[in-house]
Amino acid sequence: MATIKDVAKMAHVSVATVSRVINKKQYVNIATKQLVLDAITALSYVPNELARSLFQKESRIIGIIVPHLTSYYFIELLEVIEDVVTSQNYHLMVCNSQDNKDRESKYLQVFQQYNIDGIILISNTSRIRDYQDLAIPIIAIDHQLTEEIPSVTSNNFQGGVLAAEKLVACGCKKIIHFRGPSVLLTVQERTKGFKSVLEKHQINNFSFDLDFKSPSPEDIEKVINSNADCDGVFCDSDIMALHVVQSMQKLGRRIPEDVQIIGFDNIELSRVISPKLSTIGQSSEKIGRYAVETLLKLIEGKSIEETHKQIDVILIERETTK
Repeated sequence: MATIKDVAKMAHVSVATVSRVINKKQYVNIATKQLVLDAITALSYVPNELARSLFQKESRIIGIIVPHLTSYYFIELLEVIEDVVTSQNYHLMVCNSQDNKDRESKYLQVFQQYNIDGIILISNTSRIRDYQDLAIPIIAIDHQLTEEIPSVTSNNFQGGVLAAEKLVACGCKKIIHFRGPSVLLTVQERTKGFKSVLEKHQINNFSFDLDFKSPSPEDIEKVINSNADCDGVFCDSDIMALHVVQSMQKLGRRIPEDVQIIGFDNIELSRVISPKLSTIGQSSEKIGRYAVETLLKLIEGKSIEETHKQIDVILIERETTK
């Protein structure tokens, strides 16, 4: 593999001159520049990106930390983010924290070593100060870490309202809410919106916390068996809702005639199962694109219009509601 010294030798210039041509930081006369470029082509030389980043004080790498890679929603979001990042001539470094503090610590060290330009943070973290100490732009998705760190989230309160209004309009009188861990801001906002409608209409409802990553089918079935007369279910994720559909079918409950079900996320599976799932659609396209575009503005030292952006959600009616 050719080195920068090989390029300099072939072009009959110094290593410093080759470096100036590659990094485009200082003027090099046209004839000399062409000699260097010809040598690079002839030798198929690939610059050391890490060395360049240390020299230029920029890596054109954006780091993203996710809590896990088993979520269909996160996978869809990552695809959008990667597309936008690469279209802007940046690279994406994906780090799966698995909600593990030790793994997160290692990724923080990697970010520092690779001189990354910015961070997209999806993972719920208690190490906000450590991220801020990196002194690089950060944007959070689905979390509002501090007043100062920019964020973008779905309008989760609105999502809870839309789900409740639909179930109430369809005549549901006893409703179960399977939600994610209630310590999460997204879950709290969905719950507030959902309950605000049900309380107004004095509708009997019951909430039960589940794990977003791997909701327990046994717990879901147990709750449903204990509330066999429920006629409406709202779930904080489509995966939870799919488990609910299976449990209801197992009990011989007809959907939507006996019980109506609404999920959250609008993942691809919600459109292909039978019956097709009614759900609250949050736009991974809008969220991912906004996060990257805002982070790039921060990297370039530009101002942003909103520190904390909310993206509206929509109710998508399919076969699990009337």
